[in-house]
Amino acid sequence: MTDLDLIDRKIVAELMRDATMPIAQIADRAGLSQTPAWKRVQKLEASGVLVGRVALADPRKLGFGLTVFVGIEAPDHSPAWRDAFARAVGAIPEIMEVYRMAGELDYLLRVSVQDMAAFDALYKRLTDAVPIKNVTSHFAMERMKFTTAYPVDTRSK
Repeated sequence: MTDLDLIDRKIVAELMRDATMPIAQIADRAGLSQTPAWKRVQKLEASGVLVGRVALADPRKLGFGLTVFVGIEAPDHSPAWRDAFARAVGAIPEIMEVYRMAGELDYLLRVSVQDMAAFDALYKRLTDAVPIKNVTSHFAMERMKFTTAYPVDTRSK
């Protein structure tokens, strides 16, 4: 973990939990007045600890009822293929996350689509855009836990 002090960790934890929280409430929970708390938030943003503030939406209520985890095996590991793959996945907004992996898979994708027909169209678009050695898809039946907040330690040491 970076060298964040207890106050910074408390601020980050509160913002990860609810980015709409007023600065006065964040300050109170961090044990500061508003101005120092706001300056710390700005410093955390400038240093890249805080990279954005977003609203979280229920994918089902937006019509994205199917989550698919897609494992990709690359046909080669050349810079040209990696660049083409990065462009291809970057151009498909339903691909929510992409990780380069160690182990059996080369890449792991989290995909959110409306239904199986939409996933099939995405699959064809991706495999038409770049050569792939193997694709393995795992369909989520139920989202049992979901968070975007990292478990930052907010206890004093």
